[in-house]
Amino acid sequence: MVLANLSNIEFFLIMARAVFLVFSFALAAVTFTAWRRAARRESEQMLAQNRELLEQLARIGARMDCTEQQIRQLGEQLDHSEARSASVARAAPGYQIAIRLARSGASADELAGGCGLTRAEADLVRRLHGPAQAELRQAS
Repeated sequence: MVLANLSNIEFFLIMARAVFLVFSFALAAVTFTAWRRAARRESEQMLAQNRELLEQLARIGARMDCTEQQIRQLGEQLDHSEARSASVARAAPGYQIAIRLARSGASADELAGGCGLTRAEADLVRRLHGPAQAELRQAS
């Protein structure tokens, strides 16, 4: 009965409002669905980036552990080489004395016995620093 009292223009306006509301609802539903899909894609992308960053962080941590171990090994090698050079430095005065004795004409046996050198070392010191070598150096 209410519809009978309405004129054609009023009926048309009510129908237009109804169509507009249905269209607006459909548009809102489509937009909301698209927004949810976009949010899901962005979330998946962020999760993938997060996983990649965590993997890179794990690789960097592994490299750091390896580098730390190598640094520790190099430190140990340095300590060993310092210990060796310290022992050589302590032994060096024996060579210095042997060189002075060889320059003054001491024999290889005297060098070996007096300076704690082996026979081969004493022969080498005598050949390098003995009186004949000193004369050759002075002549040059």
